[in-house]
Amino acid sequence: MTADRFDFDDTEGAWHRRIDLDDWDDVYVVGDVHGCFDAMKRLLATLEVTDDDLVVFVGDLVRKGPDSKAVVQTVREADNMLSIRGNNEEKLLRGEKELDALSAVDMDYIKSMPVVISWDDGVVVHGGIDPRKPLAEHDVDDVQNTRSLTDDSYGRPFWWDEYAGDRRAFFGHTVLSSPVVREHAIGLDTGCVYGGDLTAYDVRNDEVVAVELDRDGLSRSDDSIVDTRERVVA
Repeated sequence: MTADRFDFDDTEGAWHRRIDLDDWDDVYVVGDVHGCFDAMKRLLATLEVTDDDLVVFVGDLVRKGPDSKAVVQTVREADNMLSIRGNNEEKLLRGEKELDALSAVDMDYIKSMPVVISWDDGVVVHGGIDPRKPLAEHDVDDVQNTRSLTDDSYGRPFWWDEYAGDRRAFFGHTVLSSPVVREHAIGLDTGCVYGGDLTAYDVRNDEVVAVELDRDGLSRSDDSIVDTRERVVA
């Protein structure tokens, strides 16, 4: 593995963390939180997460919502919570955006986040996986930002319409009208910060669990919310 590409086999590296689901009772993958700490607390309470359960976040813990610091601190301090690095964490690390509320310890934690988390038959990425090339040929920007298989960022088909990898891919990044639940891909960004739900996937029971945002969300163009009722395959 180099600094910008993934050697995706059974090894770990600075950008890829392997986990063993047998070490945990229940396992949940949670969509983009974006600083919505209250919704995150309610979702974890709804799931009745214990110390023996694992919670994996798809990245974008930060920005846009009101309390990024509380979200980062909670995940950072929990032995049973992990997060990959989304494009919004990457923007902080690259100096493209700033969050004064985050401490040096918070930023060190964000820097330490993997960009891919995987287990035997699952993989968590923030943006997606381009099915037209091996994951070993993907770089950080690819897995954090992949969405459309066209030159239009929101043009159909999307990558999850064609992806059929050996590992079921869990992802966020693209705001969805409802979760994508397919044999090979699970999409979990249901736009919590924009007034939608904060969504989790219960890996053991193969079901979606969600809570609503209990305040007004940010505005977002309908053109940048993907209607999951439509499906186009190239």
